[in-house]
Amino acid sequence: MRVLQLALLASALCVATANIHGASLPIFGRTSTKLALKNQPALRTTDATLHLRGGGEPKRVFNFGKLGTDGDQSMRNLLGGKGSNLAEMSNIGLSVPPGFTITTETCHEYNKAGKKLPDGLWKDVMDGIAKVEKQMDMKFGDPNAPLLVSVRSGAAVSMPGMMDTVLNLGLNDEVVEGLAKKASPRFAYDSYRRLLDMFGDVVLGVHHSLFEAELENLKEEKGVEEDKDLSADDLKELIVKYKAVYKKEGIEFPTDPTKQLELAINAVFDSWDSPRANAYREINGITGLLGTAVTVQSMVFGNLGKTSGTGVLFSRNPSTGENKLYGEYLIDAQGEDVVAGIRTPSPISLLENDMPVAYKDLLENVERLESHYKDMQDIEFTIQDQKLFMLQCRNGKRTGGAAVRIAVDMFKEGFISKDKAIGMVEAGHLDQLLHPQFANEKAYKDRVVGKGLPASPGAAVGQIVFSPEEAEAFKAQGGAAILVRAETSPEDVGGMHASEGILTQRGGMTSHAAVVARGWGKTCVCGCSELVVDDKAKTMTIGGKTWRAGDWISLNGNSGEIIDGREPLAPPTI
Repeated sequence: MRVLQLALLASALCVATANIHGASLPIFGRTSTKLALKNQPALRTTDATLHLRGGGEPKRVFNFGKLGTDGDQSMRNLLGGKGSNLAEMSNIGLSVPPGFTITTETCHEYNKAGKKLPDGLWKDVMDGIAKVEKQMDMKFGDPNAPLLVSVRSGAAVSMPGMMDTVLNLGLNDEVVEGLAKKASPRFAYDSYRRLLDMFGDVVLGVHHSLFEAELENLKEEKGVEEDKDLSADDLKELIVKYKAVYKKEGIEFPTDPTKQLELAINAVFDSWDSPRANAYREINGITGLLGTAVTVQSMVFGNLGKTSGTGVLFSRNPSTGENKLYGEYLIDAQGEDVVAGIRTPSPISLLENDMPVAYKDLLENVERLESHYKDMQDIEFTIQDQKLFMLQCRNGKRTGGAAVRIAVDMFKEGFISKDKAIGMVEAGHLDQLLHPQFANEKAYKDRVVGKGLPASPGAAVGQIVFSPEEAEAFKAQGGAAILVRAETSPEDVGGMHASEGILTQRGGMTSHAAVVARGWGKTCVCGCSELVVDDKAKTMTIGGKTWRAGDWISLNGNSGEIIDGREPLAPPTI
């Protein structure tokens, strides 16, 4: 496979080399700005030996923000991908909300000590909170100037959606009233109900579906379709219903913000050993890591109304490699709404009409990051009252075809050397190019029953299953399954890998399902609004026609087409 990799890419690069002599560089599908390229330092290797600070004390917390940034992009093994890139974005002057990262070594200590935080860590954490408070001119747990924070995971190797996140920490019945006076009642109650849902699910084991059922029931009762159409009073009512879920489960929500923070940090460390994270590492051959880092960061809010929003984008198309922005966003929403696939977002191109100033800033930041890292970037952002904030960047996962095109194009544009281009294309990428396609796409047009978003390219043919366990059972017996879900969750990872293709009712092209599917070369069609999935009855319905578990369907991940029956496949032509 390595020989094939070198042969295919080298031939493409030879053509590129011949074509660029005398040509102008670079070639961008978006506003071009001349930016200096920096050499990306090699990653530092790290083992279980603790990093020390003055006096021999372990250094477990690394700050980033206007008061100073401790880390940089070379510290991925210690700070995780998220923490090291947040530090680097702060270093190069991008608008990053302040925060701090607890190291992967601390996760290793925590697990070795039987799930116990190491002595001295909590003082460092509260010192970090104090620095964030100073920069934001707010206080954690203070109703008069409430600071809210997020707690996020981030290992040295990207594992999209496989570990946990908690947003809006710091709210309780008193703080939410203070926030309502400072901002708006609807925003405050919306943030509080989100915390109750996410904290219950991630930290205390109260399943998200119990909260989702209350939300859907309330929307039906109030006669609205979207979450954003619920009023402040509606959301106050929903908070009461969410608290009733806790009571019914015999679990108490902690009202002390400091306790919320402690439990959330523990939960993120615990998620390193969750079944989905272990399955993802096993599937992808990821070994030798100490654990996940934990990033605690000041919240910025995309759910403040029509002048705010959140989104995810790739600096180039991760399905085809085209040098054009590829992404999605939601107005009046928080980041998990996009990546979790619980709502179907708008394409990033429409953001120019909704928020032109923020869109212009976003284009400049995207180009700056791609130039700095010299690779295609996967970026998360939030817009709060028209101001752009950058929340994450990382080298984006891509299909095999996209990997080859991105490598060749970046060489032609003068970003990278030929050796670097060859190294960007992995053996697994080229294996994807050898996957079959449909024998004749014209032959099935009269059997196209629906269309969704073409989230990950290719052709998939299989029998319908409605759970990841069924998909894994099909695979074990030599069968071919199409996993059909209303929306995917990280817990579906084993079934997604076992399936030939994935079809979802909700979610967009930057949801976790789409990102993971592209990384594995799995065909994926997301956000088919015509599709109705009934997990209990094990049926899917499109346009009045119903399919049951075991029925055959085919998916075209290039066009988003859903095809009734078993469509013949043919070998690829490369």
